[in-house]
Amino acid sequence: MLKEGDKAPAFKGKNQDGKAVKLGDFKGKKLALYFYPKDDTPGCTKQACSLRDGFAELKKAGIEVVGVSIDDEKSHQKFISKYELPFDLIADTDKSIVEAYGVWGEKSMYGKKYMGTHRKTFLIDEKGKIVKIFDKVKVSEHADEVLAAFGN
Repeated sequence: MLKEGDKAPAFKGKNQDGKAVKLGDFKGKKLALYFYPKDDTPGCTKQACSLRDGFAELKKAGIEVVGVSIDDEKSHQKFISKYELPFDLIADTDKSIVEAYGVWGEKSMYGKKYMGTHRKTFLIDEKGKIVKIFDKVKVSEHADEVLAAFGN
């Protein structure tokens, strides 16, 4: 289980355009790495739109945003296009990143148990250290939460 103060696990995945994205790309920058269950579902859309609406302010504060789900590139392209999302979404179809960050696990809905991605955000500093973990994300206010946690 990762905790605040830990070194962020290195990751490498492909974004919505098939371009490689890795943790090393963000060396010297602040990163909000957010994990979400599924493209174009109500909670995930609210969270993505909150980050979209606060994106200019996040950028001004030097914070990069990257989303991760197990959806494929095509699904990400549709989601980005539909909601005009200005940041990359990584298609973690082999579940290597969700597993490295400990967000893949058992969930339950209406009494049924299933495996899925837990909604969690990791704030990673310029040196690759996890400075904050959001276990309970307020989807409609997530951009504000990220700004506040990074001290902006």
